[in-house]
Amino acid sequence: MTEKAVSSASHDGEGDVYVDQEDIVEIIEDDGGDVLMDEDEEGDHEDGDGDEDEDVQPDEEIVLEDTSVQSFARHSKSVFAVAAHPTAPLAVSGGEDDVGYLWDTTTGEVILKLDGHEDSVVAVGFSHDGQMVATGGMDGRIRVWKQQQPNSWKNWEFLRQLDGVDEVVWLKWHPQGPVLLVGGQDATVWMYQLPSGTSMQVFASHTGPVNIGSFIPSGKRIITGDAEGTLIYWDPRSPSPLWKLSSTDERFGLTGGVISVAAKKEGTIAVVGGAEGGVKVVSLVKEKGEVIGGLEGHAEGESVETVAFVDLGAAGGNREVVVTGGTDGKICVWDLNTMRLRTEMRHNDSVTNIIQHRSPSHVITTASADKTLKTWD
Repeated sequence: MTEKAVSSASHDGEGDVYVDQEDIVEIIEDDGGDVLMDEDEEGDHEDGDGDEDEDVQPDEEIVLEDTSVQSFARHSKSVFAVAAHPTAPLAVSGGEDDVGYLWDTTTGEVILKLDGHEDSVVAVGFSHDGQMVATGGMDGRIRVWKQQQPNSWKNWEFLRQLDGVDEVVWLKWHPQGPVLLVGGQDATVWMYQLPSGTSMQVFASHTGPVNIGSFIPSGKRIITGDAEGTLIYWDPRSPSPLWKLSSTDERFGLTGGVISVAAKKEGTIAVVGGAEGGVKVVSLVKEKGEVIGGLEGHAEGESVETVAFVDLGAAGGNREVVVTGGTDGKICVWDLNTMRLRTEMRHNDSVTNIIQHRSPSHVITTASADKTLKTWD
């Protein structure tokens, strides 16, 4: 057993400490557990040089392997936007260094430096036929280049600069024609006809920065969302909304702002992600916009950064599912027929984008702030 003593103790002349019987406070039975080592026993665990045993290893450095087939490193600062050409081996990128690059994805060769901006290039994109490419900057400039010849994807020339918004947040091309849609920090959305550059419409019913927007897959309607939590549905031919849902609407209520949106290919349903973890399913066939329901899976207070409809193809009974990704690191797969979560995958940090593969369509790749890309079936 072990004796537990307090301060009262006696000493012999050589400084040894002894405990008197009356100083014993408690007697604890020894259960045979761990025993403290003295200095000599500790020394037994070191070699003659005082080093630790060989079987005690320091933390090993984790080395990430580059498994990409091609890389591009011409940007001198952070890259904010990347897009792929619909048919040719081309990509366009834009970054904090105030420039964009058009580059060959097979060789990494620069095809054209897309200059003319005075602030970060935050949005890029190719037209539906790949004949034009646009860049949008925080300086409010939208700059457009075109192919010099239809079948010569390595020869491009500057077409024109478009002005309108005070600061570009995003840009999206029409899925079937040479029309460009641009959302701004100043709560406006502009629509341009190319190559003329004519402003076709200015949509000005938002009250805060327009975080997200696009044409629906048919191109016949536009859907946009802002930082005040308002979702607006538009007919491109009119500057007035068809309908709007706001953060004060009880069933919608995406406080903190609308961050992401995607529409079903038939144009019947949209799924909307919010800044506080909410996901809402909205009917697009109703005259006033109807909230069908909510999808609860992301952590409260975590932004839903990206939404995508994914066609499962024949292997999945030709059904569509919705995939959402958020700053909680979750990738949630939802069945809209039952409004239930089918499965959940994870990254170690915020999920920033979801891309559906063209073939097979049931495969997606997710990007994350954890510096990884992950591909899922």
